Amino acid sequence: MCVLLAAVAAWPVYASAAFPVLVVVASLTGSGLVALMAWRRWGGWVLAGGLLIAFAALCVPLAVPSRLTSPLDVLRGLGESFGGLLVAWKDLVTVDLPVGTYRNLLVPALVVFLVGTALTLALAVRTDRLAVAAVVPGLAMTGFGLFFGRTGTSAPLALGPIVLSAPVETGVGLGALLAAVLWLSWRARDERGRALERASEVSAVAVGRGSSATDRRRHALGAGMLVVAVVATVTVVPALARDADRQVLRSAAGPERQIAEAVSPLAEYRSMFSDARSDDVLFRVSGGDALPERIRIATLDTYDGEVFRASGDEGGGFVRLPSSRDAGQGRAVQADIDIVDLSGIWMPTAGRLSSAAFEGDRRAVLADRFYYSADAEAGVQIADGGLRNGDAYRLSAVEPSTEDLTALRPPGDAAGSAGGDNLRRWVEEHAAGSDGAALQALVQLLRERGYLSHSLAPEGAAPPAWTADLPGYQLQPSASGHSIARVDRMFERLLEREDDPRAAASDNYVAAVGDDEQFAVATALIAHELGFPARVVVGTRLSSADSALATCEAGECRARDLSAWTEVRGDDGRWVAVDVTPQYEKSPSLEVTQQQDPENVTEVRPETVDEVVPPEPVQEDNSLDDDARTDDSLDLAWLWSALRISGVVLAILLILVGPFLAVIVAKSVRRRGRRRDPDPRSAIAGGWDEYVDAGVDSGRSVPRSPTRREVAAAFATPSGVRLADDADRAVFSSADVGADEVSAFWRIVDEERRAMTRQRGFWRRVRAALSLRSFLRFLAPRRSRRGTPHRDERGKRPTAPGGRETT
Repeated sequence: MCVLLAAVAAWPVYASAAFPVLVVVASLTGSGLVALMAWRRWGGWVLAGGLLIAFAALCVPLAVPSRLTSPLDVLRGLGESFGGLLVAWKDLVTVDLPVGTYRNLLVPALVVFLVGTALTLALAVRTDRLAVAAVVPGLAMTGFGLFFGRTGTSAPLALGPIVLSAPVETGVGLGALLAAVLWLSWRARDERGRALERASEVSAVAVGRGSSATDRRRHALGAGMLVVAVVATVTVVPALARDADRQVLRSAAGPERQIAEAVSPLAEYRSMFSDARSDDVLFRVSGGDALPERIRIATLDTYDGEVFRASGDEGGGFVRLPSSRDAGQGRAVQADIDIVDLSGIWMPTAGRLSSAAFEGDRRAVLADRFYYSADAEAGVQIADGGLRNGDAYRLSAVEPSTEDLTALRPPGDAAGSAGGDNLRRWVEEHAAGSDGAALQALVQLLRERGYLSHSLAPEGAAPPAWTADLPGYQLQPSASGHSIARVDRMFERLLEREDDPRAAASDNYVAAVGDDEQFAVATALIAHELGFPARVVVGTRLSSADSALATCEAGECRARDLSAWTEVRGDDGRWVAVDVTPQYEKSPSLEVTQQQDPENVTEVRPETVDEVVPPEPVQEDNSLDDDARTDDSLDLAWLWSALRISGVVLAILLILVGPFLAVIVAKSVRRRGRRRDPDPRSAIAGGWDEYVDAGVDSGRSVPRSPTRREVAAAFATPSGVRLADDADRAVFSSADVGADEVSAFWRIVDEERRAMTRQRGFWRRVRAALSLRSFLRFLAPRRSRRGTPHRDERGKRPTAPGGRETT
């Protein structure tokens, strides 16, 4: 059962035909080794040696099947397998799922199912108390697939009106828990039966193995606890964790720190068009007829009002790319990319990547430190700081079919920074709806009324080099940056030009000056206003139907060929690329119609004018939205997330620890009630009962029909006999018992309890604290005639034959 549940849990990690073969062979091999060890009565060291030999024999054909090509490759695969014992665990949480047979990532599965099966069976067949430890490796095998698995859960399962969240994970967890509990229950019952058989063999009284009333009550109590745990796990925990992100080991792995520290490619965009940089070759692309249309360098999905940057966690984050992945439907493309003068961590990719094969001297380290985000369709390379001159690789990808922007509908949950007042006003004046067609019309209008400019215009300097490719171009200066203030200033000029009567007369509304850096951000903010999620992409084009857009000539991508575009997502989850480069054929007319100042009657102030002290200046940030500045309300969104996570953790702890905590609390309440009994005689008798209960819970046996002295002798504690005498004196004597005697008696009881627990190890002390034997001994059926007397007759013995009373 443990092997089956562990295989189901780990299937999403590998999802390859080689995985079930590995599970079957490894589990059968581990079981065979344990059977051989039990038959030959070998020890644990022999089993460890057998597992090592079995791993060496099976690792290449099962865990590294790609090395079964030649004797030399087999030796390399053997080295990779033993190296994988240390490093494959880390690699497994950094590679995109499913990993299949990529490199040596099947080595952890081989270890889990070979060693885990052998260890579980080896402990289960023991006859001593270590047998109960078999549940630990059994549960650990199931935890392998859960902890190393995907960050998302399985799809909800609808059973009529009932919807089960995460059915696979819940089923695997419940199955593992029930298997462990049922096996422990069967083990305890089997040990009890064998003990009764041994007792029958050495005594003249036959002891049956039938279940007593106490056993039935105990079974009913255990079944009830299991039912409560199952119901709580199926209903409460999934409901609390429905919207929470699943945290697994791969959640903390990836290049997030390097992405957060890297400079945004959009912030460096303007510097690529300087005279010293514009003609530099960044990289070369070749690949024949299967070349993609666009080369993506970076996908930027987070905007803080100043800089567009990559968050690093979009769509599950950046993970390692396996040998190949399913890229979905589309046109298959291939590209050979040679890095020339492109540095940094952002790596040029194309479409939805299927595989990346690195070449050159650094191919091993490049493959090991390449991370890819399937949702962002972007890759980063963090080997020794990023890309270098001479790095080369081949991409295999799928380029999705070009989607029509007009067919998109907004999902209505676009999160991000809002544009300024001028942008919002411009959208309200020109938007003809809120769908994709309206967005396309706004973008087209913005491009027509914008003017391309990559730099300022130093006085007396020659025209920048980037203007040489633009015939008839008239340079208009523009500042760099893409903050909300910079973008909103563009729309302010657009609105001013539209209000100018000369604009309609000359049919020239061009007023927004900038380049892809500003216009890509402006398009993203416009999309947010209409309810579309949007992001900015920095890259190059290898071909384009629009001659006004920059493309790489003969596959040679220079700095001046860089572009930025916006991608917009509709309610169906598709991302559509939107080109934003403004036109450069019609120069802007930024003059404003001169109007005569109004003639107002001058009011002469009297000579006695009081001096008015101006108020202290107040710093204002016009780049921020007024609504954002005046919103001083306390954001408590984090509180609900914290409470939800705390509720999930508390529910899990109550399910796992609740029964044990209930036992400890019940014993504490019982002890407190006995100690504080208002009758001093009953308080001392209760102290004696507490002493006996402590001995029973610690594993000591109570003789049949005993006197208190006989119990003390059986327990063999330092002050046990004194407690027995004091208890008998308090119960049978007619002398008064004071509160001081009660306190002294209970002080000795506490010392004896501690003495009985100190005589045993830590785990036995834990078992004694959680034992129910002291509760169940009063529920046991009375023995005939010579059984234990009723609790109300403290210290009394049943009458012996012949009428003689014994004490």
